[in-house]
Amino acid sequence: MSDVAREAGVSLATVSRAINEPEKLSAETLALVRAAVERLGYVPNLNAGSLASSRSRIVAAIVPTVSNAVFSETVDALTQTLARGGYQLLLGQTAYRGGDEEGLVEAFLGRRVDGLVLTGTAQSPSLRAKLKRAGIPVVQTWDLHDKPIDMLVGFSNFEVGRAAAGHLIERGHRRLGFIGAQEERSRQRLEGFRAGAAAHGLADVEVELILPPAHMDDAGPRFAQMAARCPELSAVFCNNDMLAAAVVFECHQRGWRIPGRMAVLGLGDLPIARAAFPRLSTVEVRRGQIGARAGQMLLSRLGGEQAGPDIVDLGFEVIARAST
Repeated sequence: MSDVAREAGVSLATVSRAINEPEKLSAETLALVRAAVERLGYVPNLNAGSLASSRSRIVAAIVPTVSNAVFSETVDALTQTLARGGYQLLLGQTAYRGGDEEGLVEAFLGRRVDGLVLTGTAQSPSLRAKLKRAGIPVVQTWDLHDKPIDMLVGFSNFEVGRAAAGHLIERGHRRLGFIGAQEERSRQRLEGFRAGAAAHGLADVEVELILPPAHMDDAGPRFAQMAARCPELSAVFCNNDMLAAAVVFECHQRGWRIPGRMAVLGLGDLPIARAAFPRLSTVEVRRGQIGARAGQMLLSRLGGEQAGPDIVDLGFEVIARAST
């Protein structure tokens, strides 16, 4: 910074303002400093800045996986929202292992992140207590809970399942199936799906649970097992649109008409839902809004403002297309 100040013929304080508060300098002075920065290849020492301000300007987010498209829009919206507030995003993935989440939280807290975004609400009591003691804002996402760690933005996975069952039953289906992953949010959707079926007097649904992450390659064989076990099966709710698309492909291979022989409902409203033939009915869960709202809540809290409600239910929508 001293080299930049000498090169530009200004004080150290002016260089600091040019980097951190450029709006406080005249256009001429700012141009001088930026030209010197460019010539010298100067990169600010963010660690020194965070020591001085007690802020790292970094927020960490933990997702189950970056290979699943359902989380990418949430991460993208969160990144953009934080960037507008001058924060960078540090991303970790758990591969659906609870122990990995605790390890990542430890690592991020050790790096003094200013805030934390978590996926789901299934954190252990010890981890919840640790985060409460940490004294930084925390936003849980992709679920609802009446007692969040701090703040929460998402939707009810149980109600998603119940609405999915209702959608299929309204279309005359009496033997329902569920294909999902062996993880907490998928189990909540299954519970809601079963509750929705029971409310209409139906027998228990057929279920295939796949070890996460559940891939398209897994869904076809599991659906085949389900159909062989229950020949009366006429409708399937899949935990995401990729699994639902795989079921559609399997039905095509069998020569089964959709929805005449088998109705298929997905989740996520991914691009494949609109590209599949027939186009997939799905449950839209507003992935981008989750990320944007989580970022806004963090920025408000970090800026000393009232963040608004601690629990935000963004809801969901069942989108009926040709596959049901």
